[in-house]
Amino acid sequence: MTIRYFEPLGRGFRRMKKALFQPFALRKWFVVGFTAFLAGLTDCHGGSGNGGGRYRMGRRDWEDLIYFPRDAYAWLIDHPGWFMLILFGLLVLLIIIVVVTWLSSRGKFMFLDNVVHDRALVAAPWYEFRNQGNSLFLWAITVGFLVIGFVVAYLVVSYSILLGIYEISWDPSALILPAILLVLGLIAFLILASFVDLLLRGFVVPLMYRSRVGVLAGWRAFLPIFGSHIIYFIGFGIFYAVLSVLIVLGIIAGVILTCCLGLILLIIPYINAVALLPISYTLRAFSVEFLEQFGPACKIFPESQGGELAGREATT
Repeated sequence: MTIRYFEPLGRGFRRMKKALFQPFALRKWFVVGFTAFLAGLTDCHGGSGNGGGRYRMGRRDWEDLIYFPRDAYAWLIDHPGWFMLILFGLLVLLIIIVVVTWLSSRGKFMFLDNVVHDRALVAAPWYEFRNQGNSLFLWAITVGFLVIGFVVAYLVVSYSILLGIYEISWDPSALILPAILLVLGLIAFLILASFVDLLLRGFVVPLMYRSRVGVLAGWRAFLPIFGSHIIYFIGFGIFYAVLSVLIVLGIIAGVILTCCLGLILLIIPYINAVALLPISYTLRAFSVEFLEQFGPACKIFPESQGGELAGREATT
């Protein structure tokens, strides 16, 4: 069995080109873009920046930083009104997260259905994949809060370790190596969690879609394939990460070339999904095309579409 990366990506690109540009239909873009918008609600995108300077932290500054969590907690205890307001805000945030996760779980199957069958539907796949969407939602909420709980616990333990080291040595430089190791540990966990999420979105969801099963059955169908070809799937994760970086760089270049006018489209969530639909459509088709290399049990696209696409490739 020969597993490739660029060829499935090329087939995904050609499916996108046929669906969105042959012919170009603005209504289809907005309909499929809406399902892509729902599907991507819980995907992690973002960046950060910082400003450099020549400010040097003295011992007092280090103590203010290190003791800030403890001082902040004490301040909240002394100000119960603010404490209750923050708890209320966290409750509202929790409700928003639950609703967004539910919508996104259903949206992932809606978008996949439109990509697989080259159509633009909202209501039909919304109801047809209700059971699969709800199953994925329960998984996402459970695993998501487990990940958050682990990260919070990890940060609390890390803070306790660093605080203990500082109170023994009273030397900020003694914190450098432990802090680096703790940060690397957190990064490793987040990479692992992101990889599991990529496997879920890229392969488990299509298998759930194919067999109309819940998320646990989807994992049971996928794990034997993953176990037998783990190197290829790790390669897929690396390939996907590099591809994502290149896409981000391309988007940044596009914003600069349009004198930041393109930024207007990117800051409006739904319009953002429509404008970037060729990218999300290609990536969605890419993971399915990659999965189909592992045998008939992984076949997702209809045979008629596959034959038609192969015929077009042969004539071009």
